[in-house]
Amino acid sequence: MNAKIEAQPAQFQDLNEEGASTGSRDVNLDVILDVPVTLSMEVGRTRIPIRNFLQLNQGSVVELDRTAGEPLDVYVNGTLVAHGEVVVVNERFGIRLTDVISPAERLRKLR
Repeated sequence: MNAKIEAQPAQFQDLNEEGASTGSRDVNLDVILDVPVTLSMEVGRTRIPIRNFLQLNQGSVVELDRTAGEPLDVYVNGTLVAHGEVVVVNERFGIRLTDVISPAERLRKLR
C-alpha cells in the first residue's frame, strides 16, 4: 500500500513587537520579575599550564587576551548580554553599558 503523504507548511502563532505570542493566553511577567540572576563582568581570559598556575603568588601578573581599553563582557547567568566600560561611582566600581546584545542575536549565538 503506497499512500502518498503531502508536506504542508508549519503554522505558528503571530508574534507582537516584543516577540511574545499574540495567542489567547496573556503572559504575566510579574511572576518572574523578582527571580534573582547572576550578573558578572569579564575583563579577559587566558589559558596557562597548571605548572604556571601553581607558581602564581601575590604580585604575579597574568596577561589576558584583551588589550587595554577594550570593552568588558557583561554576562547574565553565563550568557553574554552586553559590553561596557569600567566607571567609578561614589568611590565604587561600576560599569557603563556601551553595547547591549539584542535578544535575536543571543538566540543566534545559541544555535
